[in-house]
Amino acid sequence: MHQQIADRLTAWQAQQLRDLPWRRDPAGARDAYAVWVSEVMAQQTRLSVVEAYFNRWMERFPTLEALANADQQEVLKLWEGLGYYSRARNLHRAAQVIASELGGQLPRTRAELLSLPGIGEYTAGAILSLAFGHHEPVLDGNAKRVISRLWDIEARIDLRSTEVRLWRLSRKMVEAASAPGAMNEGLMELGALVCRRSRPLCDSCPVQSHCLAHERGVQEKRPVRAPAQKVPHVEFVAAIIWEDVPGQSRMLISQRPEKGLLGGLWSFPNGAREYDEEKLQACLRRAVRESLGVSVAVGERVATVEHAFTHFRMTLTAFHARISAGEPQAVGAADWCWTSLDEIGKLPCPVPDRKIIAALRDLAKESQEET
Repeated sequence: MHQQIADRLTAWQAQQLRDLPWRRDPAGARDAYAVWVSEVMAQQTRLSVVEAYFNRWMERFPTLEALANADQQEVLKLWEGLGYYSRARNLHRAAQVIASELGGQLPRTRAELLSLPGIGEYTAGAILSLAFGHHEPVLDGNAKRVISRLWDIEARIDLRSTEVRLWRLSRKMVEAASAPGAMNEGLMELGALVCRRSRPLCDSCPVQSHCLAHERGVQEKRPVRAPAQKVPHVEFVAAIIWEDVPGQSRMLISQRPEKGLLGGLWSFPNGAREYDEEKLQACLRRAVRESLGVSVAVGERVATVEHAFTHFRMTLTAFHARISAGEPQAVGAADWCWTSLDEIGKLPCPVPDRKIIAALRDLAKESQEET
């Protein structure tokens, strides 16, 4: 059965694979660096979004050496908006390790790949099979769904025992494949295009005759997921701290610590509301003091923006502010600096802050039109 499934997935891949930039190689072989970058970018991100980022990335960092020699801030700026910024930091760190310790070439063994920052079991399997033709399994979300349906796995997919079983089945298929990279790609592509999460296109599936879930009519009930958890909502406040009068001088921004959410990015000093009764202005004064060691006088509201992260939703309200006491210092922040509205766009900033920057530019434009 594993052999038949592998053969059909390989044949289907040859006919149905989408044309994407990291799959275009005139020599017919996949570039390991391009495979690595594309697979990391595709984690938790739609391929329609990844394509433009990949093209810009390869234009600026066409080789592993170019990435290793880059400044981290430039790397983060190029990643801006793609989310999960630890992926970019790990790509950069791993490239530096490869360049300095491994002769500038991506390793060709699972153990060596797994020793690098940010490379886990899935990414290692993708690099080894797609770039080097090794019989190594992959298991992304799409592959998990296909395998869960093929074998009608009734156990919850988030359980460790289920994960182990899925990896075992994936390995049996790829070991039976004549072209392991093509089979793995076919497996993942089938999950993306045909064996979809809802309303799977079973009549177009090349392995329908082997699918136990389809045979039993439970394909839309597989994989079995844990009950959905309510996504928490958190209120944040941010300070647009002006060196002079609002809109006419420089603003103070801080760099987030590398470890943690949005590490290494630059943002307006901010903090989360700790309890419902805490006034936003009081919350802002506390957050700025904890981050930069200064007291601020809070002015008018600038904008309120909404943004959704993976594990929570946020409402961010930004206020004009001025320092009323103290000198800025990196207390809870990694660093800080003064910048102008024209210059801030050169720094890597989170999406919520970019929304605030857009609001500030709109206000500046309106002010110019009035004068």
